[in-house]
Amino acid sequence: MKVKFYGTRGSIPVTEPEYQAFGGNTACVAVYYDGGIGIFDAGTGIRNLGKDLFERKTENYENIFLAFSHFHWDHIQGFPFFLPAYDSDRLLNITAIGITRNYFDLKSILENQMREEFFPIPLETMGAKLRYLQDESELKIDQGVKIISTNHYHPGGATSYRVEAEGKSVVYTTDIEHGEGIDNRVVEIAQDADLLIHEAQYTPEELKHKKGWGHSSWEQAIKVAELANVKQLIITHHDPDHNDEFLFNIERICQEHFPNVKLAKDNMEIEL
Repeated sequence: MKVKFYGTRGSIPVTEPEYQAFGGNTACVAVYYDGGIGIFDAGTGIRNLGKDLFERKTENYENIFLAFSHFHWDHIQGFPFFLPAYDSDRLLNITAIGITRNYFDLKSILENQMREEFFPIPLETMGAKLRYLQDESELKIDQGVKIISTNHYHPGGATSYRVEAEGKSVVYTTDIEHGEGIDNRVVEIAQDADLLIHEAQYTPEELKHKKGWGHSSWEQAIKVAELANVKQLIITHHDPDHNDEFLFNIERICQEHFPNVKLAKDNMEIEL
């Protein structure tokens, strides 16, 4: 199993020179396993992921699922630029398992952001066969691949995911506000994971003034990793005001508290 980060920024893309080391694309992470690929969120980073898949046609990923943690702009804005969605031979499973509110409709959310007021190409003409899965809390994709989910707090709601394949496990938790304690639902889904990907948009000091904004600190991300006994922690969803110098310093501080931790960078790869 391999994990590749295509977008590690939160809120809005950034392009200034002092942001190049960590990257400026918004949220998108790919989990590659034998015969398939799981994609988490469709921020601007999914554009480069789509280009990668077209350039690697020798690796025929028949099973692709795209799972959304939630639907704020920085997690959906790249979907109209995802090349495989224009491939008429492609079946794309689009999931938001665990989100079961009555008013929620996954297809409508994607359709609305591609209305002609916002984008020239409507969803129904993209080309790929799109299958929507949203009511289940667990999916078995193929070849022993299992995806489970749990909800956590974020304005508008959000979901954490755990992927198990090839004897390895990856947990993706972003846009979570733990509050005064640590959300035990996330600890449970991350238990003994090989890799925990956890957002930390704010420092502990910034978090004091950002209550209700729906995010975590690096201190909380490390606490989840410790409680869940994970092997490796990757911190992502960097604030657009945190430049490379700032993030390198945060990474050094984090490693003093949890040795096997890194801050995510665009295009970073991890083999499990």
